[in-house]
Amino acid sequence: MPNVARRIAALAAVLAVAIAAMVALDFPSAGAQSEEQSGRIVARRLDDGRTEFGWQPTGGKLVLPTGRFFPANVDHQRWLNSNPVEVDGTEIGRIDARLTDDGRIEFAFTPTGGERVKPPARYFPASIGHNRWLHSTEIAISPPLPSNRFTAVSAGGWHTCGLRENGGIACWGRPQDTRSAEPGGFTALSAGDGHACGLRTAGEIVCWGYNEDGQTDVPDGRFIAVSAGGGHVCGLRGLRETGRITCWGGNWSGQTDAPDGRFTAVSAGESHTCGLRATGEIACWGRNGNGQTDAPDGRFTAVSAGGVHTCGLRTTGEIECWGAYGERWTHSIDYGQRDAPDGRFTAVSAGGVHACGLRTTGKIVCWGGNYSGQSITLAGRFAAVSAGEHHTCGLRTTGEIACWGGNWSGQSSPADFRRTGNFTAVGAGDDHSCGLRETGEISCWGRLQSFTPGSFTAVSASDGHACGLRTTGEIACWGDNEHGQSDAPTGNFTAVSAAYRHTCGLRTTGQIACWGDNKHGQSNTPTGRFSAVSAGDTYTCGLRTTEQIACWGDNEHGQGSAPPGSFTAVAAAYRHTCGLRKTGKIVCWGDN
Repeated sequence: MPNVARRIAALAAVLAVAIAAMVALDFPSAGAQSEEQSGRIVARRLDDGRTEFGWQPTGGKLVLPTGRFFPANVDHQRWLNSNPVEVDGTEIGRIDARLTDDGRIEFAFTPTGGERVKPPARYFPASIGHNRWLHSTEIAISPPLPSNRFTAVSAGGWHTCGLRENGGIACWGRPQDTRSAEPGGFTALSAGDGHACGLRTAGEIVCWGYNEDGQTDVPDGRFIAVSAGGGHVCGLRGLRETGRITCWGGNWSGQTDAPDGRFTAVSAGESHTCGLRATGEIACWGRNGNGQTDAPDGRFTAVSAGGVHTCGLRTTGEIECWGAYGERWTHSIDYGQRDAPDGRFTAVSAGGVHACGLRTTGKIVCWGGNYSGQSITLAGRFAAVSAGEHHTCGLRTTGEIACWGGNWSGQSSPADFRRTGNFTAVGAGDDHSCGLRETGEISCWGRLQSFTPGSFTAVSASDGHACGLRTTGEIACWGDNEHGQSDAPTGNFTAVSAAYRHTCGLRTTGQIACWGDNKHGQSNTPTGRFSAVSAGDTYTCGLRTTEQIACWGDNEHGQGSAPPGSFTAVAAAYRHTCGLRKTGKIVCWGDN
């Protein structure tokens, strides 16, 4: 969620939510609040040009949040948010507001843990007498959902689990399950392939989900750590047995045959397990067909077992990974997940065919397989990272969880993320689509399912990948990357266009940069300044600042033979191209 306090301080005001044909209002006396509350947004114009707003509960007294003033001068179409609105000591949400092109202020209300609600009458007039309260139509506010702040996160095969601040566990994806904080609460959790486990404050482990191999049949005793793998679970015992590892569940490769000795950490992978000995050395056991249990010598501070590879964090802060060579069945499993980047890290997590590390700066870096976008890099600072089979999740320093990558079971959609609501733009690819939400976040559906946290201003979807233009001007891409089409270059851009196997962006300088497949020369960008770019199937077109269209790449069907004359827009497709002339006429060329 955005840092509301910082935005309010920067704008010296707060924001808003919902009025459209407002009418005069008086304030009745206080009344009792029900579980589902209702009320109206109220607003009035002040002498200094600002607009003050608040919340009027049905049958209750006017509530004025601390930040409640909409500035006299503000950018159009940008939602601003008030401080929390509290009724009887309970936070129920925030008021949202934005200036429309015709000078009116549009109001809405975002309940705590819910979606933005727009009352039918929600527009404050551009011109109205000062100090006259007007109100929106009445809206209903559902009870607040539990806090979406977490202290830990674990990404599994088809699901993800987060540990709430109150000790409860919330899971999303398949199987979806939620564990309450009582009795006892939880202190740790781990999501496996189709099951998950939590460690209670008393040292008891509780597991749920698939149990075909007995992975949820937890043995008696007290534990201090737990790790769920492909079809097995391992726990690090406490009390008199402190440091001993006990594993249960599937043992087809010996992954539950833990060695003797004292350990300080344990990590269960797909069919193998690794433990960190008290001496700092790593011991691994179970399946080793791809070298995943061949731990190197030396001292480590952490270990993470993945699909067919393992990663360890050395005492120097460097990450070393091993395994993932050879083939499994008929497919290569070497996606580069052993190639950990240089630098110092504080944590490491090995996933299905990728791995991620948390740098000392709080930035997450991932490497290896990226076919589902699980290895993209998100901006912001994180406190923890967890790599799943096809997706990755990070715990932000603010306590919120962000997930990215495969989402066909909802595993990248944290339980309390506001994923429904209105969109401002849409991009359709070959077998998927992506939409840009009012919040600036991107949601995709179809084959390339993903939910991309962060703030974006544009989105473009193609055959197997998609790209978004961040509010910072940087481009982020996810999905297929066989030809490098998702490896966006650094720098600031004003537009992005994703095609079949390549992508192009328009830099703030007016130059076009293309990356990915270049078999037909579609990424050989010409010199000069442009005002727009459109990437077609195996070719690209750009609109020069001189208003002429230039195309490059495949021209087998004449799709790159732009006619002379002035244009205001261009759109490149599969084998044909269309341009919009200044007269408003559309001209197309190529395959017909």
